[in-house]
Amino acid sequence: MSRHHPSGEASRTPTPGARRTLALTGTATLLALGLIGPLPAASGDTPAGATVRGPASKADLDVLYVGAHPDDEASRLSMFGEWKERFGARTGVVTVTRGEGGGNAIGPEEGPALGLIREREERKAVGTLGVTDVYNLDKVDFYYSVSAPLHQEAWNARETLGRLVRVVRQTRPEIVMTMNPAPSPGNHGGHQEAALLAIEAYEAAADPKRYPHQITREGLQPWAAKKLLTTAVTGTAGSAGPNCPTSYTPAEPTEDIYGVWSGRESRSGKSFAQLEREAQRNYASQGWAGFPDVSSDPKAIGCDYMRQIDSRVPFVRGDLTADGAASSTILEGAVLPSTGGLPLGTGLDVSTDTFRVVPGGSTTVDVVLTAPAGTDLRRTRVALDLPAGWSGSPVAKVGRIAAGKSVTRSFTVDVPTGTDVDRYLVGIDVDSREGTGFGDQQLEVVPVVEGRQEALPQVSQFDAWTERVGVEQLQGIVKPVLTLPSGGTRTVGVDVTNRGDTPASGEVDLDLPAGFSSAGPQAFTGLAPGDTERVDVEVTNDDASLPTANQGGTNGDYNYTVLTTSASGTAKSAAALELVPTATVGDTAAPTMDGVIEDGEYAAEIDLGRRWEGTACTDAADCSATGWITRSGDALYVAVDVTDDALGTVLAASDCKRHWRVDSLELAVDPTGTSENTSTTFKAAVLPTTTEGVACASRDADNKQGPIGTFKQVGGGGTPARASGDTAPGFEAVSTLKEPYTGYVIEAKIPFSVLPATVDPDKMGFNAFVYDSDTKDKTGQTRLGWSTFGGVQGDPYRWGRVVLEGDAPPAVATSEPRLEFPALSSLESPPSIAQAVRTHVALSGLPQTPQRVSAEIVRVALRDGAVRAVVKARGPGTAYLFAMYGDEVVGRRVVEVEPGTTKVRIPTSGNPGWRVLMAFDSDVKGSASSAAVVPLAQRSR
Repeated sequence: MSRHHPSGEASRTPTPGARRTLALTGTATLLALGLIGPLPAASGDTPAGATVRGPASKADLDVLYVGAHPDDEASRLSMFGEWKERFGARTGVVTVTRGEGGGNAIGPEEGPALGLIREREERKAVGTLGVTDVYNLDKVDFYYSVSAPLHQEAWNARETLGRLVRVVRQTRPEIVMTMNPAPSPGNHGGHQEAALLAIEAYEAAADPKRYPHQITREGLQPWAAKKLLTTAVTGTAGSAGPNCPTSYTPAEPTEDIYGVWSGRESRSGKSFAQLEREAQRNYASQGWAGFPDVSSDPKAIGCDYMRQIDSRVPFVRGDLTADGAASSTILEGAVLPSTGGLPLGTGLDVSTDTFRVVPGGSTTVDVVLTAPAGTDLRRTRVALDLPAGWSGSPVAKVGRIAAGKSVTRSFTVDVPTGTDVDRYLVGIDVDSREGTGFGDQQLEVVPVVEGRQEALPQVSQFDAWTERVGVEQLQGIVKPVLTLPSGGTRTVGVDVTNRGDTPASGEVDLDLPAGFSSAGPQAFTGLAPGDTERVDVEVTNDDASLPTANQGGTNGDYNYTVLTTSASGTAKSAAALELVPTATVGDTAAPTMDGVIEDGEYAAEIDLGRRWEGTACTDAADCSATGWITRSGDALYVAVDVTDDALGTVLAASDCKRHWRVDSLELAVDPTGTSENTSTTFKAAVLPTTTEGVACASRDADNKQGPIGTFKQVGGGGTPARASGDTAPGFEAVSTLKEPYTGYVIEAKIPFSVLPATVDPDKMGFNAFVYDSDTKDKTGQTRLGWSTFGGVQGDPYRWGRVVLEGDAPPAVATSEPRLEFPALSSLESPPSIAQAVRTHVALSGLPQTPQRVSAEIVRVALRDGAVRAVVKARGPGTAYLFAMYGDEVVGRRVVEVEPGTTKVRIPTSGNPGWRVLMAFDSDVKGSASSAAVVPLAQRSR
C-alpha cells in the first residue's frame, strides 16, 4: 500500500488463547440468558429478574469482514470456519445494509420486513461456521445499481465511514477484509462502496485526527489493524485440491495473493466447503435454499483467494507450501506467529513517497520497525530486496529495539534508465536474533510522456479515490474500455501526461484492429511538466458486420493500442472498444396493441437472443427471443416474441416486482444516451401473466420506481387495465400466452413524456432484457437481451443506440431520481439488540449512550398474561421492548420514557415471554441495549 504511515496508538495483540477465553465467556453469558439458542434452564451467576448489560470487555476480533448486504460474506464462510476451528480465530461481519431492496423467494415481504428476514438468515448462516458477531450499519439498500457514486449519495458516505470507523475501534480486528472496490463490469455499486469504506476505515481508524470526537467524547482509542485484504483478485486459478494455494497465477505478479483451500476436513467429518454450502442454504430469501451439494472429493474442491492491499506487520508472501497447511498464512504476523519469523506483535510498516516512477528516477522507501510489547529486538538489520539492476541505499544496521519502541529507516531506490514500463516489487527483509520478517511495496515504472484512453466516469472517480487514499496499486483492475455504436463514429479522448522536467510536444495515434479507423495522428504541444492534457481522436467502425456486444472480440472487447510519441520516445498503453448494436427507427402509424405482431407494424427488428448472464439455453425452444421497435409520434412502441419451453412461477399481481425471479421482459430507455447510472433512465418490467390472468408491469432500478399497473392478457380471461398512479402515466402493455405454452408475446407503449429527460433522437440508449425461469422456486436461469455484457442492466453506457426519425421529440422536464427507501433500524431488530447486550458494541455503528443519560431494564415479571418490565431511565428517549420466547418475538412495545422509573406492560401472544430485550434511543445521544429474564419461579407456573 503506497501511503504515509498513519499515526495512532500502539496496537496490542492478545494471545489466541486469551481470545478464545473471551469468546467462550461471551457465548456462555448469552446462552445463560437465552439470548441465543435454546431457552436456558437457569443461570447460576445471574440472579433471575436482574438486568444484564453484557460482558465487561468489549468485542475483540481477529478478522472483520465488511460487506454491503446479508450474504456478501457467504463465499468466504469456509475460510472463517476453518480459522475458528483450527486456530480459535474470531471473525465478525459488518453489513452496511440488510438487503431490503433485494428479491424475496420465500414470501411477499419487502422493505424493513425483508431486512429482518435477511438479517436472521445471515446470522444463522454465519453462525454455523462460528461467526457470532454481525454489525449492521442500518443504511438503505435500494435497487440494483453498479454505481458507487450513487451509493455514496444514498448512504451519506462520510457519515457511514464514521460508523464503520467506530465499529473498527470498538472491535479492534487484527485483519480487515472486504469486497472488490473497483467498478468492474457487473460489480454491484453497494459492493464497491462497502469496500471503499472498509479500505478508508482501515486508515481512518488508526488516525486520531479522523473522527476525533470518538476519542475525545466517547472514550474510544485509535486502532491500527495489521492487515487489509480484498476479494479483488485477477488471475487464473490452477488445479483444485490442496495444492490450489500455490497453483494460482496472478495477472499481476507483484500482487500478494493468498489461497485458502476449502477441501480440508472439519471436525464434523465434512469438508469446510460442504459446511459453507449448508450455511449458504440459509439465505433462502435469495433463492439459495436449493443450492446443490459440493463435491465430496476433496481433490475437486478449490480455494478462496484474497489479495493483500496492505500490511503493518511482517508477513509471508503468498502461500509457499502445498501441504494444505497454508490456510494459516493470511493470519501469520497478525493473529498467529510465523515459523522462524519475528515475534507476534512486531510491527513492520513500509511506505513510499510515490507509487509511479519514470525510468532513471528514484523514490524513497520508509520503514517503521516496532518491537513487540515485552520483547526486545536485538542485532536487527533492515535491507532492501530490489529488482535486478536496481540500486538503493545500503543495509541499515538498527541494532537493539527496546520492547514497544519503534525505529524508522529511509532508503533511496534508483530506477535504471531503460527499465521496462511495468509494475515491480520492492521488498524489505528484516533480520534479528528473534527471527526474520518481510514486507513489500509495489512501484509502477511509467513513461515520461504517456497517453491513456479516457476513463469512464466511475473509473475516473475510482482512480482519483485511490490516489487520495494512497492505494494507487488498485488502479488497473478495470480494463479501459469505451463503447462505440456499430457503424458509427465517436470521439475518443486520450489523456496525455508529462512526468518529465521540461515541456513536452508530440502526437497521439491509435493502432486499431481491422474494421476500425481514426482521423490519424493528433498533435499536442508545450505540455507543461506535471500536467495532463486531453487529445481527441475521431474513431469510426467501418465494418458494421462485426459482432456487437459480448458476441464479438474477447468478451466483446476490440483491443487496440494508444501510441504517444514525444522526445522521450513512444509510449504504448492498452485500451479497448466495445461495439453496441444500433437501430434506426422510423416514425410510423401506431401499432395495434393486441398482442399480435403483424408484418410492417414496426420499423426495426432487433435480436434479443443473446445471453448476458446465467446458464446457456439448450436450444431455441428452451429460450430465444426477437424484438421490434417503432416510433409513432410522441411514443416508442416495442414488441417482443419470446420462445420458452417452461413457464416459471406465476406471481400474484400484487407481487409484481423483482421481475428477475420469474419469466419477464424488461425495457430500458436512456433518453439522453449519456446516463452514468440507471437513476436517470426509464426501466419497465412486464410479467406476461399473473395468477389473476392479467399481465402486470412495474418500474425498478431507475428514476422512479414502483408498480405501474395491470394490463390485458389475451386469452387469459382477465380484465384489462391501464397504468395507475404516477409511476408511468400513459404506459401501456398487452400480453399473449402461446397455447399450448411455448412462450409469449408482449407489446408495449412508452410515451416520451414518461421518460426522465428529453430524448436525444440521435443517440437515445435502449435495451430489452428477457428473463427466463424454468423453475418454481423464484430464481432465474438465463438472461437474454439486445446489447449484452455482464451486469449490463446497470450499465446504460453499454446499452444499444437508437436513432429516431421524424420530428424532434417533445421537451420533457428533467426529473430528480427517487432514492427514498425504508431501511430497518437496529432498534427494531431483536437479534441486533441481543448482540449489543453481549458485545457492548452499540447499535448501528452509532455511539453508546453515556451512562448519565442512559436507560436499562431493571426488572421483569409475568403477570396476567403479559410481561411487565420496569425501565429505569436517567435521560429522556424511546424504549423499544421485545418479549422473547427463545428466539421468537411474542410481544413488543415502543414507549417514550422520561428520567425515572417507567413500568411497561407488554402483551404476549402464543408462548409466554421469558425474557425481554430493550433498545433505548436516547434523545441526548446514541443508544443503549439491555436485557432481563423472568424469574424461574414464574416460568414454571
